[in-house]
Amino acid sequence: MDALTIVLVTLIAIALCIFFYYVPFMLWINAAVSGVRISLIQLFLMRIRKVPPTKIVNCMIEAHKAGLMEVKRDGLEAHYLAGGHIERVVHALVSASKAGIDLSFQMATAIDLAGRDVFEAVQMSVNPKVIDTPPVAAVAKDGIQLIAKARVTVRANIRQLVGGAGEDTILARVGEGIVSSIGSAESHKQVLENPDSISKLVLSKGLDDGTAFEILSIDIADIDVGKNIGAQLQMDQAEADKNIAQAKAEERRAMAIANEQEMKAKAQEARAKVIEAEALVPQAMADAFRNGNLGIMDYYRMQNMQADTAMRQQIAGGEQKASETKAPEVAKKKK
Repeated sequence: MDALTIVLVTLIAIALCIFFYYVPFMLWINAAVSGVRISLIQLFLMRIRKVPPTKIVNCMIEAHKAGLMEVKRDGLEAHYLAGGHIERVVHALVSASKAGIDLSFQMATAIDLAGRDVFEAVQMSVNPKVIDTPPVAAVAKDGIQLIAKARVTVRANIRQLVGGAGEDTILARVGEGIVSSIGSAESHKQVLENPDSISKLVLSKGLDDGTAFEILSIDIADIDVGKNIGAQLQMDQAEADKNIAQAKAEERRAMAIANEQEMKAKAQEARAKVIEAEALVPQAMADAFRNGNLGIMDYYRMQNMQADTAMRQQIAGGEQKASETKAPEVAKKKK
């Protein structure tokens, strides 16, 4: 075999590979055998549009076998080019059809493009999901704290998957309902005796409105008794009142000290004025002698009066001290 023949065979092989790549003849036969009508030209154009023909044909075969006549080639191509998952959509449609769930192709593609797993949503509609809430702390009217855990059984709401809130909203609403239910109870003992009252009250509020789920049941899994919040608040209030009273007492003490200092200053000022006035007495007496207003006999009489006054004060002071000394002795004798 010469070189020209080898080159010719190689070119023919390359041409056949390119032809069967752009015109998937075996895939067309597979579709025809499965009852799916699609032309070779459409398969060729899929390659040009960068749409994988194998995925489209396999999805069409699956939908045709399941009896889903609404699944068309144009819709699958458009959904793939929009960034959707066509296999997941077809799986969801088949599962919904078998389970008797009303799910159209348009709704399934919308749910998929919204970022939700439509196949998982259909499975959740058939097999509900249980969500465990984190511990929720609430205080009853008697001041006792209760810590509750709940299990929420939800089912996917197909019609609310687009634009509906997720699991976080369900958990937040259930937690809010538990807090409201415990907070409205007169005593924590009532809640411990009838935990199903929490479930009934929370379910009656319609917490699944505007969400992608339908709440089937809310079961209280566990309730623990926490702190005595009422007593703690009273203790804190008493401590605060004590601190306020101490601050006011300290303020009054400071004001009393300031008043005492002020009185002492005034007393010292008065003493200074008295000493100053006493210092002027000899000068006034000298002026009186010079002016003839005071005689020598008057001066002596004044001296005698001062001496008598001093002696009386001394005698009175001695008697007071003696009575103070005798008082304890008299009391002892009486005992």
